[in-house]
Amino acid sequence: MRRSIAAASVGRCKTAYVSCILMVGLLLLAGWTAASAPSGSQELVVAIGDVHGDFDDFVVLLQHIGLIDKRNHWIGGKSILVQVGDLLDRGPKPRAVMDLLMALEKESSNLGGRVVPLLGNHEVMNIMGDLRYVTPENYSSFADAKSEERRESAYNDYSKWRETHKMLLAELSQPLELTKGEWMARHPPGFIEQREAFRPEGSYGKWLRGHAAVAEIGDMIFLHGGISPSVAAMTPNTINSAILEEIRGFDSDTQRMIEKGLILPFFNLQEIAAVAQAEISAEKKSRVSSNGDLQASILHFLKFQDWLSVRVDGPLWFRGYDQWSDEEGSSQVDKILASIKASHLITGHTVQRGGRIRSRFGGKLFLIDTGMLSSYYPGGRASALEILNNAKFTAKYLDQDVILLEAASSSSLVSGGSKDVAGIGRPEWILKDLSPPLGTPPSLAKR
Repeated sequence: MRRSIAAASVGRCKTAYVSCILMVGLLLLAGWTAASAPSGSQELVVAIGDVHGDFDDFVVLLQHIGLIDKRNHWIGGKSILVQVGDLLDRGPKPRAVMDLLMALEKESSNLGGRVVPLLGNHEVMNIMGDLRYVTPENYSSFADAKSEERRESAYNDYSKWRETHKMLLAELSQPLELTKGEWMARHPPGFIEQREAFRPEGSYGKWLRGHAAVAEIGDMIFLHGGISPSVAAMTPNTINSAILEEIRGFDSDTQRMIEKGLILPFFNLQEIAAVAQAEISAEKKSRVSSNGDLQASILHFLKFQDWLSVRVDGPLWFRGYDQWSDEEGSSQVDKILASIKASHLITGHTVQRGGRIRSRFGGKLFLIDTGMLSSYYPGGRASALEILNNAKFTAKYLDQDVILLEAASSSSLVSGGSKDVAGIGRPEWILKDLSPPLGTPPSLAKR
């Protein structure tokens, strides 16, 4: 009897001991989880610069910062991922990059998060057929078993087009391809499919046309190139509307030219411009105007170099933030931020020396293109700018984290802090890392 009572007592002690160990383990695990992931009350924004088809490093980076798992599914909860454009060109896997972001847009939304892909200059270039940076490898990712058949059919259409446009061809300042070999060399396997995919009804074309050029999150502004002084009078919404209207205008103009037989659907931007200009020249010589709607489309299209989406001082192409001196830039950035009622600007487009995210002008500006595609930009590397509660800005690399800027007191963000004329809270900031990067590869200075 005593033995059985003693045995039962020992059993109960063992059970209690095991339960205690399990409880301690669970508490430790809970503590580790809380320390390694932001709490639900914190707002986490992650901004990533130009990817340029570097799918592998992009995935490693997203996994490293905890936004996707090993199977590339969203685990970022309510976090916001902003990609500031230039997913495409140069690198080997632009399709895979786009497919991933398209999937993460849906997954993050279902879990309370957001993925915000923005238009870069290379997205608009591909939409408009400016294909100077598209590689044969990029085209080949669109190829399938019927690609050769499509190429032959397209070349036949091109040959017929040449036969019926001899007067127009005579007006070209530079001749188009004359032989089949030349044409095939410039239209590798996958070329026709790539152009179809980027048309308004194409899978990627439709997706890209739904993107904005500028994103506002809190009092932060994200975009590809930058808001130049000449554009600062425009609100972010006005900029977005203007660029999307230009894309719609391009689609309308080229579709009308296709319908009237002036161009073929797979013509690139340079070919479209040459043919449109030749048509105007031929009309002047013959003194016979083409269809009124067609002529209006041609004349509108030929002004494309003045469009906001194409101009060097436009939001997709501007590089002044990197080029300005400290004295010049400080004044300019203050005026721009006041005009658009923002506290910080985060941009890509211009690769930063040493492959490091660069903070300028008292932490009001962050340049986040660090040349992720290191096979093209020697010394470049994958990086992300992590922004916690609009108060702590951290450069995230695969091998280290560097705090660039931090509010002296987070309470100022809650209460609103001091106010400027725009009514935006301005907490006191502490600059953490403004040392210039060393070992600048010359190739990173130009694009």
